[in-house]
Amino acid sequence: MLERLRSHIPTREQIVGNRWLRWLAPYLGHPRLWHWSRRGVAIGVGIGVFFGLLIPVAQIPLSAVAAVVLRANIPAAAASTLVTNPVTFAPVYYAAYKLGAWVTGANDDMAGHAGNPPEPDPDASFWQRIANLGMPLLVGLSITATVAGLASYALISLGWYLHVMHRRRQRTRKQKP
Repeated sequence: MLERLRSHIPTREQIVGNRWLRWLAPYLGHPRLWHWSRRGVAIGVGIGVFFGLLIPVAQIPLSAVAAVVLRANIPAAAASTLVTNPVTFAPVYYAAYKLGAWVTGANDDMAGHAGNPPEPDPDASFWQRIANLGMPLLVGLSITATVAGLASYALISLGWYLHVMHRRRQRTRKQKP
């Protein structure tokens, strides 16, 4: 399965050869950006999940830039931004808003009181209502993105380590008579 996934990911040569991305060639030359190692993939996935949850647009370019700066695996960073997609976007942002409203103690305008829908402020414009969602949403997304990014880094590192140890044990068992 891993080989099948790798066959769909563009290589460094394909990206550098692209006429739109050719100017990035000096930045994309480091071999650690493309090597499938435990550290590189774990940092790449952590970066991708962080930007995938925190920023609703331009997630892939921002995660690729962060991967270049931190010498993480670029394909892993770009692919893991897809943690938010059209199916998961609404539930993730709703949960982040609820978390942010709870942390900041903001008035939860999305929830009704005693089963009744909330009464909108008749004097508030549409943009003011959106702005009222801003701080709780921003705080909730920041917390969610940070925790999920760190957790994904830890899980990838641990899973990779356990996989390598399992393979070593199997090899040593085969070598013993």
